[in-house]
Amino acid sequence: MKDLSVTLSGVKLDNPIIPASGTYGFGQEFTPYYDINVLGSLSFKGTTSESRFGNPTPRIAECPNGMLNSVGLQNPGVDHVIAHELPELRKIFRKPIMANISGFSIEEYVRCVELLTQEEQVELLEINISCPNVHGGGMAFGTNPEAAAQVTRAVKKVATKPVYIKLSPNVTDIVSIAKACEDAGADGLSLINTLLGMRIDLNRRKPVLANVMGGYSGPGIFPVALRMVYQVTGAVKIPVIGMGGISTARDVIEMMMAGAKAVEVGAANLVNPYACKEIIEQLPVEMEKLRIDKLSDIQRV
Repeated sequence: MKDLSVTLSGVKLDNPIIPASGTYGFGQEFTPYYDINVLGSLSFKGTTSESRFGNPTPRIAECPNGMLNSVGLQNPGVDHVIAHELPELRKIFRKPIMANISGFSIEEYVRCVELLTQEEQVELLEINISCPNVHGGGMAFGTNPEAAAQVTRAVKKVATKPVYIKLSPNVTDIVSIAKACEDAGADGLSLINTLLGMRIDLNRRKPVLANVMGGYSGPGIFPVALRMVYQVTGAVKIPVIGMGGISTARDVIEMMMAGAKAVEVGAANLVNPYACKEIIEQLPVEMEKLRIDKLSDIQRV
């Protein structure tokens, strides 16, 4: 019997598979396909202080080996999530829940964390710092070590659950940002978020996305994600959740060999609604081939 369990900051998961925020809604959309309790955890849709309609359409475009999206953090706002989405999610999901939190100012991050850290269902907080700082010239918090540290320190002051900072890959040196978050008190890190990309419609002679640029995700970014996870896990002592283009059980094991303690599966869910379930079912098969008895025993190469 293979042991798929992993532990993140004291929170035990039956397996390392977590649907990535924004690709799994609040879980309801996937219940017609399978019992979502097979998952290790679930990172629900990125939540902001106020409700957001998101960016204008078209805001999703297919690409070779992936997709572009500029959805724009569409969500019902933290108060609605607490009043409606979390109670409904708890009815169908018994496992630890990860709250993904976004913000456009430090005050917004703090408000969302203050509210969501009180929720019994939420056992991990994932802070997306790829959002632009509206009070700092529009630069994303995650592109500057000091700005990333400021967000980390602010949310740690009010959080009663482990805080994982989700890092942007659209930087020159992701290690310096990771270390700044660790020094500011982060309990863990999640990486990578999407790479910035664009496509042009040749017939219309215009960008495919209404927002011109968007986040590129899917199998095409896996080598970049793997490299960044390897770099960061070699530089910090806190646990890392790896993500970016994971679509198979072998990808999961490879990401863990790069140092990740758990993984998130994103774009694959949008291509195949059974992706997470199939990966979990295939993990023991691949572990047998590689003579791995416990996933938690995997060492960084």
